[in-house]
Amino acid sequence: MGTPEFAVGILDTIIKNNYNVVGVITAADKPAGRGQKIKYSAVKEYALANNLTLLQPTNLKDEGFLAELKALNANLQIVVAFRMLPEVVWRMPKLGTFNLHASLLPNYRGAAPINWAIINGDTKTGVTTFFIDDKIDTGAMILSSETAIAPEENAGQLHDRLMQLGSRTVLETLALIEKGNVATTIQKEHPEIKTAYKLNKENCKIDWTKPAVEIYNLIRGLSPYPSAWCFISDKNEEWNVKIHEAKMTLEQHNYSTGSLVCSKKEMKIAVKDGFIQVSSIQFPGKKKMSTPELLNGIVFSEHAKAY
Repeated sequence: MGTPEFAVGILDTIIKNNYNVVGVITAADKPAGRGQKIKYSAVKEYALANNLTLLQPTNLKDEGFLAELKALNANLQIVVAFRMLPEVVWRMPKLGTFNLHASLLPNYRGAAPINWAIINGDTKTGVTTFFIDDKIDTGAMILSSETAIAPEENAGQLHDRLMQLGSRTVLETLALIEKGNVATTIQKEHPEIKTAYKLNKENCKIDWTKPAVEIYNLIRGLSPYPSAWCFISDKNEEWNVKIHEAKMTLEQHNYSTGSLVCSKKEMKIAVKDGFIQVSSIQFPGKKKMSTPELLNGIVFSEHAKAY
């Protein structure tokens, strides 16, 4: 059971290791983009390409879906980036239902664990398998695998590495379940647990009054998707821009916060303890472009501001 690209990597690994996948459950098709064309989930694309039995329920408690699911006669269900399951679904297989989550639980339960680990400046993360219960990402843990987060790594790069780590961890979990050797660990609650909140327009906006390292971590934690954003204004114009890649320098200066400092090929934005050097940016209705490409077509005044 899964929807995005991350889940495809796991499904592919399971199949290539000769496990019998009797069915794939993924999100219903939905319109996307400007043309509102019907878009298949990444998992559906893979299932169709590999002739796998596919179910796309809109309601996980629907009697018709439950009958179809039961008819698959699966002895185990694996969930990767899907949605919260009703008890009637996760209790169905005799060996249970386990989930792969892209964090070291109990930290970063929720929708965007990869992004928040980077946004918060963590130096390590990982993946965890656990048996599903009636809450979100709280079940008894089976295995966890840890990895370091590189100082300049972005969410896309970490996503791809965790997909590989997750694939190996799922295989190890399957081997334990096959042999009946699973020993679980109950997640311990404590006040310092970090949460992987759903990303939205508000928490993706850059606050230029924050320290350089926090802004830098936000940009790389949201790159390549959904991207950090802000407003830039100059000469009575205002643009809502996405900043895809940036570098950080810590230094003292006399510029006011948010000031654009540009040369022919470089654009820096002043913050209280240094500069954020923008490497790639996207203006409304335009494609993502490098800073030299942008500055080839636009000249900012000394009064240009980011906010």
